[in-house]
Amino acid sequence: MSFSSEFKEFALKGNVMDLAVGVIIGGAFGKIVDSVVGDLIMPIVGKIFGGLDFNNYFIALSGQTATTLVEAKKTGAVFAYGSFLTIVINFIILAFIIFMMVKQMNRLKREAPPAPPAPPAPTPEDVLLLREIRDALKQ
Repeated sequence: MSFSSEFKEFALKGNVMDLAVGVIIGGAFGKIVDSVVGDLIMPIVGKIFGGLDFNNYFIALSGQTATTLVEAKKTGAVFAYGSFLTIVINFIILAFIIFMMVKQMNRLKREAPPAPPAPPAPTPEDVLLLREIRDALKQ
């Protein structure tokens, strides 16, 4: 089997295609969650904690005196723990949403009605013939 035909067989398997679709949808869903966290949740959390923007929490490692993370990164190395905190909250929300989706899918699978029983297979002709012989010998 040539390399190209082997790769084609691998790439066209159902699992690979499902994975590709999942990765693409996951990337788009990740952007939505980023927006929810960055634009909706973190401003509320910042307001609760005194109007602070977590993205601007950093420790200047090069001795810079900048007031925003963007300015500090331009002048040297920074320890941006506020951005990390935002990403951790983003991950927790995303993990929770995925957990709820999987939980719902499992619930729907349990609630699905059982499949009807398969009809009995027809009795093979040789078995029918042997039964006739048996019944004839009993008489």
